[in-house]
Amino acid sequence: MRIVFLGTPEFGVPSLKALKQAGYEVVGVFTQPDKPKGRGKKMQMSPVKECALEMGIPVYQPVKIRVDGVENLRALKPDLCVTAAFGQILSQEILDIPRIGTVNVHSSLLPKYRGSAPINWALIQGETKTGVTTMMTDKGVDTGDILLKREADILPGENAEELTERLSQIGAELLIETVKLLEKGECPREKQKEEEMSYFPMLNKEMGLVDWRMTADQICCRVRGLYPWPGTYTVIGGEVLKIWKAEKAAGQGKAPGTILSADAKNGLVIQAGDDALQVIELQAQGGKRMNAKDYLRGHPMSVKCCDLVEE
Repeated sequence: MRIVFLGTPEFGVPSLKALKQAGYEVVGVFTQPDKPKGRGKKMQMSPVKECALEMGIPVYQPVKIRVDGVENLRALKPDLCVTAAFGQILSQEILDIPRIGTVNVHSSLLPKYRGSAPINWALIQGETKTGVTTMMTDKGVDTGDILLKREADILPGENAEELTERLSQIGAELLIETVKLLEKGECPREKQKEEEMSYFPMLNKEMGLVDWRMTADQICCRVRGLYPWPGTYTVIGGEVLKIWKAEKAAGQGKAPGTILSADAKNGLVIQAGDDALQVIELQAQGGKRMNAKDYLRGHPMSVKCCDLVEE
Protein backbone atom coordinates (compact mmCIF):
# COMPACT_ATOMS: atom_id res chain seq x y z
CA MET A 1 0.00 0.00 0.00
CA ARG A 2 1.38 3.38 -1.05
CA ILE A 3 0.75 5.98 1.66
CA VAL A 4 1.24 9.74 1.65
CA PHE A 5 1.43 11.36 5.08
CA LEU A 6 0.33 14.93 5.77
CA GLY A 7 1.23 16.49 9.11
CA THR A 8 3.12 19.35 10.72
CA PRO A 9 3.55 19.57 14.52
CA GLU A 10 4.92 17.09 17.04
CA PHE A 11 1.52 15.41 17.31
CA GLY A 12 1.97 13.86 13.86
CA VAL A 13 5.45 12.42 14.42
CA PRO A 14 4.47 9.19 16.26
CA SER A 15 1.90 8.39 13.55
CA LEU A 16 4.47 8.84 10.78
CA LYS A 17 6.99 6.69 12.64
CA ALA A 18 4.36 4.03 13.34
CA LEU A 19 3.52 3.70 9.63
CA LYS A 20 7.17 3.10 8.75
CA GLN A 21 7.72 0.71 11.66
CA ALA A 22 4.65 -1.27 10.62
CA GLY A 23 6.23 -1.76 7.19
CA TYR A 24 4.02 0.51 5.13
CA GLU A 25 5.44 2.26 2.08
CA VAL A 26 5.32 5.98 2.88
CA VAL A 27 6.10 7.50 -0.51
CA GLY A 28 5.91 11.16 0.46
CA VAL A 29 5.26 13.61 3.27
CA PHE A 30 3.44 16.92 2.95
CA THR A 31 3.98 19.52 5.68
CA GLN A 32 3.71 23.26 6.21
CA PRO A 33 6.49 25.52 4.84
CA ASP A 34 9.43 26.34 7.12
CA LYS A 35 8.76 29.37 9.32
CA PRO A 36 10.98 31.95 11.05
CA LYS A 37 11.16 31.43 14.79
CA GLY A 38 12.78 33.08 17.80
CA ARG A 39 14.50 36.42 18.13
CA GLY A 40 16.86 35.69 15.28
CA LYS A 41 13.96 34.71 12.99
CA LYS A 42 15.87 31.64 11.87
CA MET A 43 13.90 29.40 9.51
CA GLN A 44 12.76 26.26 11.27
CA MET A 45 11.48 22.97 9.90
CA SER A 46 8.33 21.39 11.27
CA PRO A 47 8.80 18.33 13.53
CA VAL A 48 7.16 16.14 10.86
CA LYS A 49 9.60 17.38 8.21
CA GLU A 50 12.58 16.66 10.46
CA CYS A 51 11.27 13.14 11.08
CA ALA A 52 10.62 12.52 7.37
CA LEU A 53 14.11 13.66 6.35
CA GLU A 54 15.67 11.40 8.99
CA MET A 55 13.79 8.46 7.47
CA GLY A 56 14.69 9.44 3.91
CA ILE A 57 11.12 10.21 2.82
CA PRO A 58 10.61 12.90 0.13
CA VAL A 59 9.10 16.08 1.62
CA TYR A 60 6.73 18.53 -0.07
CA GLN A 61 5.85 21.93 1.43
CA PRO A 62 3.09 23.61 -0.57
CA VAL A 63 1.86 26.98 0.68
CA LYS A 64 -1.64 25.79 -0.22
CA ILE A 65 -1.86 22.13 -1.11
CA ARG A 66 -5.11 22.61 -3.02
CA VAL A 67 -3.28 25.08 -5.30
CA ASP A 68 0.38 24.12 -5.56
CA GLY A 69 0.39 20.57 -4.21
CA VAL A 70 -2.13 18.78 -6.41
CA GLU A 71 0.24 17.61 -9.14
CA ASN A 72 2.92 16.43 -6.70
CA LEU A 73 0.36 14.42 -4.77
CA ARG A 74 -1.15 12.95 -7.92
CA ALA A 75 2.33 11.92 -9.17
CA LEU A 76 2.89 9.90 -5.98
CA LYS A 77 -0.14 7.71 -6.83
CA PRO A 78 -1.15 7.07 -3.21
CA ASP A 79 -3.53 4.30 -2.26
CA LEU A 80 -4.17 6.10 1.01
CA CYS A 81 -3.48 9.53 2.48
CA VAL A 82 -3.10 9.98 6.24
CA THR A 83 -3.40 13.36 7.95
CA ALA A 84 -2.44 14.22 11.53
CA ALA A 85 -2.60 17.93 12.37
CA PHE A 86 -1.57 18.97 8.86
CA GLY A 87 -2.94 22.49 9.21
CA GLN A 88 -4.53 22.96 5.78
CA ILE A 89 -8.02 22.24 4.48
CA LEU A 90 -8.11 19.63 1.72
CA SER A 91 -10.16 20.31 -1.40
CA GLN A 92 -12.34 17.68 -3.05
CA GLU A 93 -9.75 17.47 -5.85
CA ILE A 94 -7.14 16.44 -3.28
CA LEU A 95 -9.50 14.00 -1.55
CA ASP A 96 -10.27 12.30 -4.86
CA ILE A 97 -6.62 11.39 -5.53
CA PRO A 98 -5.96 8.46 -3.10
CA ARG A 99 -7.65 5.21 -4.15
CA ILE A 100 -8.96 4.32 -0.68
CA GLY A 101 -9.39 7.85 0.63
CA THR A 102 -7.88 10.00 3.39
CA VAL A 103 -7.78 8.99 7.04
CA ASN A 104 -7.42 11.73 9.66
CA VAL A 105 -6.08 11.19 13.17
CA HIS A 106 -8.09 13.67 15.28
CA SER A 107 -7.35 14.32 18.95
CA SER A 108 -10.87 14.26 20.36
CA LEU A 109 -13.83 11.91 20.61
CA LEU A 110 -15.74 13.10 17.57
CA PRO A 111 -18.20 14.61 16.98
CA LYS A 112 -17.19 16.58 20.08
CA TYR A 113 -14.40 19.14 19.79
CA ARG A 114 -14.12 19.56 16.08
CA GLY A 115 -11.64 22.23 14.99
CA SER A 116 -7.94 22.98 15.12
CA ALA A 117 -7.30 22.89 18.89
CA PRO A 118 -9.36 20.04 20.39
CA ILE A 119 -6.86 19.17 23.11
CA ASN A 120 -6.63 22.76 24.34
CA TRP A 121 -10.38 23.23 24.35
CA ALA A 122 -11.09 19.97 26.17
CA LEU A 123 -8.83 21.19 28.98
CA ILE A 124 -10.24 24.73 28.95
CA GLN A 125 -13.76 23.31 29.22
CA GLY A 126 -12.79 21.21 32.24
CA GLU A 127 -13.23 17.78 30.65
CA THR A 128 -11.97 14.74 32.56
CA LYS A 129 -11.97 12.44 29.52
CA THR A 130 -10.96 12.85 25.91
CA GLY A 131 -9.39 10.61 23.29
CA VAL A 132 -8.50 10.07 19.64
CA THR A 133 -10.68 9.33 16.63
CA THR A 134 -9.67 8.08 13.21
CA MET A 135 -12.06 9.28 10.52
CA MET A 136 -12.47 9.42 6.75
CA THR A 137 -11.86 13.00 5.67
CA ASP A 138 -14.47 14.84 3.65
CA LYS A 139 -14.84 18.49 2.58
CA GLY A 140 -16.17 19.59 5.98
CA VAL A 141 -14.18 20.43 9.11
CA ASP A 142 -13.82 17.11 10.96
CA THR A 143 -17.23 15.97 9.70
CA GLY A 144 -16.26 12.70 7.99
CA ASP A 145 -17.31 9.20 8.97
CA ILE A 146 -15.83 7.82 12.20
CA LEU A 147 -13.66 4.72 11.87
CA LEU A 148 -12.19 3.94 15.31
CA LYS A 149 -12.09 5.69 18.70
CA ARG A 150 -9.87 5.37 21.75
CA GLU A 151 -10.83 7.06 25.03
CA ALA A 152 -8.32 8.44 27.54
CA ASP A 153 -8.59 9.99 30.99
CA ILE A 154 -7.25 13.51 31.45
CA LEU A 155 -4.86 13.34 34.39
CA PRO A 156 -5.11 15.80 37.32
CA GLY A 157 -3.03 18.90 36.58
CA GLU A 158 -2.14 17.70 33.07
CA ASN A 159 -1.47 20.55 30.62
CA ALA A 160 -1.99 20.70 26.86
CA GLU A 161 1.63 19.89 26.03
CA GLU A 162 1.62 16.78 28.22
CA LEU A 163 -1.78 15.62 26.98
CA THR A 164 -0.78 16.19 23.35
CA GLU A 165 2.27 13.96 23.77
CA ARG A 166 0.17 11.21 25.34
CA LEU A 167 -2.61 11.39 22.76
CA SER A 168 -0.09 11.40 19.90
CA GLN A 169 1.09 7.95 21.02
CA ILE A 170 -2.49 6.70 21.36
CA GLY A 171 -3.25 8.15 17.92
CA ALA A 172 -0.32 6.32 16.35
CA GLU A 173 -1.50 2.98 17.72
CA LEU A 174 -5.07 3.65 16.61
CA LEU A 175 -3.89 4.63 13.13
CA ILE A 176 -2.10 1.33 12.55
CA GLU A 177 -5.14 -0.59 13.77
CA THR A 178 -7.29 1.45 11.37
CA VAL A 179 -5.03 0.97 8.34
CA LYS A 180 -4.82 -2.79 8.92
CA LEU A 181 -8.62 -3.04 9.02
CA LEU A 182 -8.92 -0.90 5.88
CA GLU A 183 -6.53 -3.25 4.09
CA LYS A 184 -8.77 -6.18 4.97
CA GLY A 185 -11.94 -4.28 4.08
CA GLU A 186 -13.15 -4.81 7.65
CA CYS A 187 -12.93 -1.32 9.14
CA PRO A 188 -16.17 -0.10 10.77
CA ARG A 189 -17.55 3.19 9.50
CA GLU A 190 -20.14 5.34 11.25
CA LYS A 191 -21.78 8.65 10.37
CA GLN A 192 -21.24 11.40 12.94
CA LYS A 193 -24.25 12.45 15.01
CA GLU A 194 -24.60 16.14 14.27
CA GLU A 195 -26.78 16.70 17.34
CA GLU A 196 -23.76 15.78 19.52
CA MET A 197 -21.37 18.04 17.62
CA SER A 198 -19.28 20.78 19.22
CA TYR A 199 -16.85 23.05 17.41
CA PHE A 200 -14.27 25.43 18.90
CA PRO A 201 -12.21 28.10 17.13
CA MET A 202 -8.46 28.58 16.75
CA LEU A 203 -6.50 29.85 19.73
CA ASN A 204 -5.28 33.44 19.85
CA LYS A 205 -3.08 35.50 22.17
CA GLU A 206 -5.97 37.54 23.54
CA MET A 207 -7.47 34.39 25.07
CA GLY A 208 -4.59 34.26 27.55
CA LEU A 209 -5.58 37.36 29.55
CA VAL A 210 -7.10 36.20 32.84
CA ASP A 211 -10.55 37.47 33.75
CA TRP A 212 -10.46 37.26 37.54
CA ARG A 213 -14.25 37.15 37.70
CA MET A 214 -14.05 33.56 36.48
CA THR A 215 -13.96 30.78 39.06
CA ALA A 216 -10.60 29.50 40.27
CA ASP A 217 -11.29 26.15 38.59
CA GLN A 218 -12.03 27.86 35.27
CA ILE A 219 -8.79 29.85 35.44
CA CYS A 220 -6.78 26.73 36.34
CA CYS A 221 -8.29 24.93 33.33
CA ARG A 222 -7.33 27.89 31.15
CA VAL A 223 -3.73 27.85 32.41
CA ARG A 224 -3.48 24.15 31.56
CA GLY A 225 -5.31 24.44 28.25
CA LEU A 226 -3.32 27.39 26.89
CA TYR A 227 0.05 25.85 27.80
CA PRO A 228 2.56 26.56 26.29
CA TRP A 229 0.91 28.78 23.65
CA PRO A 230 -0.53 31.35 23.79
CA GLY A 231 -0.02 31.08 27.54
CA THR A 232 -2.02 32.66 30.35
CA TYR A 233 -1.16 36.04 31.81
CA THR A 234 -2.36 38.84 34.04
CA VAL A 235 -1.35 42.49 34.31
CA ILE A 236 -0.24 43.82 37.69
CA GLY A 237 0.60 47.50 37.99
CA GLY A 238 0.93 47.74 34.22
CA GLU A 239 3.38 44.83 34.05
CA VAL A 240 2.54 41.59 32.26
CA LEU A 241 3.02 38.50 34.40
CA LYS A 242 2.79 35.11 32.66
CA ILE A 243 1.24 32.28 34.67
CA TRP A 244 2.77 28.92 33.80
CA LYS A 245 1.31 26.80 36.58
CA ALA A 246 -1.41 27.42 39.15
CA GLU A 247 -3.84 25.68 41.49
CA LYS A 248 -6.95 26.53 43.42
CA ALA A 249 -6.59 28.03 46.91
CA ALA A 250 -8.93 29.29 49.62
CA GLY A 251 -10.45 32.67 48.83
CA GLN A 252 -11.30 35.50 51.22
CA GLY A 253 -14.47 36.82 49.59
CA LYS A 254 -12.74 39.95 48.33
CA ALA A 255 -13.11 41.58 44.91
CA PRO A 256 -11.88 39.46 41.99
CA GLY A 257 -8.27 40.31 41.16
CA THR A 258 -7.35 41.28 44.73
CA ILE A 259 -3.87 40.06 45.64
CA LEU A 260 -4.31 38.12 48.88
CA SER A 261 -0.61 37.40 49.40
CA ALA A 262 2.59 38.21 47.58
CA ASP A 263 5.58 37.10 49.62
CA ALA A 264 8.23 34.40 49.69
CA LYS A 265 6.46 32.48 52.47
CA ASN A 266 2.90 32.26 51.15
CA GLY A 267 3.58 32.88 47.46
CA LEU A 268 1.29 34.74 45.07
CA VAL A 269 -2.40 34.19 45.80
CA ILE A 270 -5.06 36.13 43.87
CA GLN A 271 -8.79 36.26 44.53
CA ALA A 272 -10.91 34.80 41.72
CA GLY A 273 -14.68 34.85 41.28
CA ASP A 274 -15.21 32.31 44.04
CA ASP A 275 -12.08 30.83 45.55
CA ALA A 276 -8.54 32.03 44.86
CA LEU A 277 -5.66 31.10 42.56
CA GLN A 278 -2.25 30.11 43.89
CA VAL A 279 0.32 30.94 41.23
CA ILE A 280 2.98 28.22 41.34
CA GLU A 281 5.23 29.22 38.41
CA LEU A 282 5.40 32.60 36.70
CA GLN A 283 7.46 34.70 34.33
CA ALA A 284 7.88 38.46 34.41
CA GLN A 285 8.48 40.50 31.25
CA GLY A 286 12.06 39.99 30.11
CA GLY A 287 12.64 37.46 32.89
CA LYS A 288 12.92 33.71 33.23
CA ARG A 289 10.24 31.23 34.18
CA MET A 290 10.55 30.51 37.88
CA ASN A 291 8.84 29.42 41.07
CA ALA A 292 6.55 32.19 42.33
CA LYS A 293 7.95 32.16 45.86
CA ASP A 294 11.51 32.43 44.54
CA TYR A 295 10.46 35.32 42.31
CA LEU A 296 8.82 37.18 45.19
CA ARG A 297 11.93 36.73 47.32
CA GLY A 298 13.76 39.10 44.99
CA HIS A 299 10.83 41.12 43.66
CA PRO A 300 8.57 42.48 46.43
CA MET A 301 5.10 43.32 45.17
CA SER A 302 3.37 46.42 46.49
CA VAL A 303 0.38 46.46 44.12
CA LYS A 304 -2.81 45.25 45.79
CA CYS A 305 -4.90 44.28 42.76
CA CYS A 306 -4.50 42.90 39.25
CA ASP A 307 -5.65 45.04 36.36
CA LEU A 308 -9.17 43.87 35.56
CA VAL A 309 -10.59 42.95 32.18
CA GLU A 310 -13.01 45.63 31.03
CA GLU A 311 -16.67 44.76 30.52
